[in-house]
Amino acid sequence: MQERIHKIVEITDLKDMLKKSGELYGDRSAYRFKTDEPGKFKIITHKEYREMVDALGTAFIKLGLKGKRIAVIGENRYEWGLSYLAVACGTGIVVPLDKALPENEIKSLIERSGVEAICYSKKYDEVMKKFKAEGIGNLKHLISMDLEKHEDGVYSLKELIERGRELLKEGDRNFIDAKIDADNMGMLLFTSGTTSTSKAVQLAHKTICTNLMDIASVLEVKEDDTMLSFLPLHHAFECTAGFLYPLYKGAEVVFCEGIKHIADNLKEYQVTAMISVPILFENMYRRVLKTVEKQGKLEKLKKGVRISNMLLKLHIDVRKRLFKDIHDALGGRVRLFVSGAAGLDPEVEKGYNDLGIRTIQGYGLTETAPIISACTDKRYKLGSVGPIFPSLEARIAHKDEDGIGEIQVKGPSVMLGYYENEEANKEAFEDGWFRTGDLGYIDDEGFLFISGRSKNVIVLKNGKNIFPEELENLVNRIEGVSESMVYGKPEADGDTKVCIKIVYDEEVMKEMYKTTDETEIFDILNKKVKEVNKKMPAYKYIREIMVTKEPLIKTTTAKIKRHEELAKIL
Repeated sequence: MQERIHKIVEITDLKDMLKKSGELYGDRSAYRFKTDEPGKFKIITHKEYREMVDALGTAFIKLGLKGKRIAVIGENRYEWGLSYLAVACGTGIVVPLDKALPENEIKSLIERSGVEAICYSKKYDEVMKKFKAEGIGNLKHLISMDLEKHEDGVYSLKELIERGRELLKEGDRNFIDAKIDADNMGMLLFTSGTTSTSKAVQLAHKTICTNLMDIASVLEVKEDDTMLSFLPLHHAFECTAGFLYPLYKGAEVVFCEGIKHIADNLKEYQVTAMISVPILFENMYRRVLKTVEKQGKLEKLKKGVRISNMLLKLHIDVRKRLFKDIHDALGGRVRLFVSGAAGLDPEVEKGYNDLGIRTIQGYGLTETAPIISACTDKRYKLGSVGPIFPSLEARIAHKDEDGIGEIQVKGPSVMLGYYENEEANKEAFEDGWFRTGDLGYIDDEGFLFISGRSKNVIVLKNGKNIFPEELENLVNRIEGVSESMVYGKPEADGDTKVCIKIVYDEEVMKEMYKTTDETEIFDILNKKVKEVNKKMPAYKYIREIMVTKEPLIKTTTAKIKRHEELAKIL
């Protein structure tokens, strides 16, 4: 557990958060997005946004949705957050759904969660009408984020906001005066995975608000920051840190138009901060280095890093001036990258920090609302996911001879439990401690290091443990490797062979190695993997490789679906 570095505004629930932060930052921009006129942006202030939340919530209650479960699905946009808060802050229980799920899985989650209404973007118009016509679950009300007017039994979010404004003028205070029970379920989130394996996580206002205050106490985002929203909003990391946290701190949010537009969006919006997953930050960094190398400036860059690091010891920071071209390529104002959901390559983490872009790792799960630890404004260690957050306790259970064991936590930001799943709840807790399923250790300075997922560990016949993530990190640094997955293959003698599936980048292979022939690519990468082996003890050697240009199966937050990949391979 770490101490709080910054003063915070105490909040009891999300309604309280909106009220207190609205009073502080009401006139500042909450959202900014493009208009049809090039170079022109539309701004929604924090005050305007909160007024829309009140209006929509009032309209929801008038529809008879008080105390009901309401789902939200769609791309990242301000209406998504508007719907979420209008439900959570006085109407009922909000159920965020993954926009990338196929129709059958969306149907299953609607049935499992018992939602009576769903707010959605036009992409889902036909499927939602179909669900309602078929009488799926308890679904009664369809609310479109894109319709201008009610039609074909579908409500327009825009019209509901206007109706809510009228009701408020008439004195309707049902939403405004609604009391929030901060200790009971207010949000129902599904973990990633197929509907048969995904669990429904019950979170309360208290769990999320505790996490918001913990973030604010150790990592500062200010009202003049602009955050780029990239990860899907239904994901707990983006929802808490990329959507609710900027509202709490009075910052501005802008929306990424897609992975191909990140560089442009960073410049157009003059972004200062961004949270994302390692694969994105790693690809961005390698593209930057590639550009520098093509310009023949790589040695100059390395020399500049050595000089600036020497000057930093004297408390002289010249990085922004020294590496101006790189900063400009990333928009010119970026100061903070926060990586989560998996381990960030230490070389990339160090690389960004050497260039003057503060880059840190955080760690957490949906079940912990979500952040458990992060490096902070004052405490940082390369490769670590930081000290444990102020409101949480953590322990390493069932340690092995190297001091690595399961990370377990307890505190007010831990979930209430899994919805209607007593068996999973019994497995999730040990003596009151939540079992994360992740393996790691805490060093003598209180920094947490993640070794890998317990279910991914490869156990050899001699009892040695192999952490796939460690080997993948090394292989992913090979020029031309896009991603990889390490797995164990059972052998006839009862031992396990360490194998890897490598996804290569065709363009890089063609440019770097002058070939597109898969046999030649296999030979090149096999040789490179053998070079990686030489850096490790023999028991960790990768003994077999397969190569492909087809991307690995992943979740919407770029986590490899290992079981599905393994089923394909074996």
